Amino acid sequence: MPIVDSDPIGQRAPWPSLSHRAASAPAKRRILETANTLFYNDGIHSVGVDRLISESGVTKATFYKHYGSKDRLIVEYITSQDLMIRGFIDEIIDGASTPESSIRALVDMIVAAIEGPGFRGCPFINAAMEFTDSRHPVRQIVAEHREWYADKATELFRKIGHPLPGDAGDEFILARDGAMTGGYAGGDTIAATTALQRAVERILAESRR
Repeated sequence: MPIVDSDPIGQRAPWPSLSHRAASAPAKRRILETANTLFYNDGIHSVGVDRLISESGVTKATFYKHYGSKDRLIVEYITSQDLMIRGFIDEIIDGASTPESSIRALVDMIVAAIEGPGFRGCPFINAAMEFTDSRHPVRQIVAEHREWYADKATELFRKIGHPLPGDAGDEFILARDGAMTGGYAGGDTIAATTALQRAVERILAESRR
């Protein structure tokens, strides 16, 4: 395959682009963007280095110069997903007028992802299923991301006045997990997103009692 300068073409994950958070080197950015697409669509273990190199449009020397190994790229991929989604969620919360509207905006974001083209489930749940050793760096990043997300939700429910904000935060994350997993594995995205919305409305109603 000829070496090119354009971004890889293919079905991207239904999340914001990594490009604004990736390294400035165009080739390194292309490799990470390609990993974002291929790892999410096809699974991390099933994508080999040769395919990453080919679809990134870089040489083998360039790949190893920037990443050294597939393992290092995998960690960079899941780290970039973490940073990207943290930034996206922070933007949503900061842009909302009230804690309750923040929760509703987060639900809208999740629904849009589930019902969007190219949805393959949660990238963090997917990665955790491929790396079963809880000591692996990927699992540690996934665990830290989920703890951060639950803390964000808990703080919002605390501000809303929920009597048990920690429980509410945990229930929100579990409802989100169920919707994203069920929406992909079950194939009925409408049922999954509707169930998520019902669950969150019940959690919010507990704050008004």
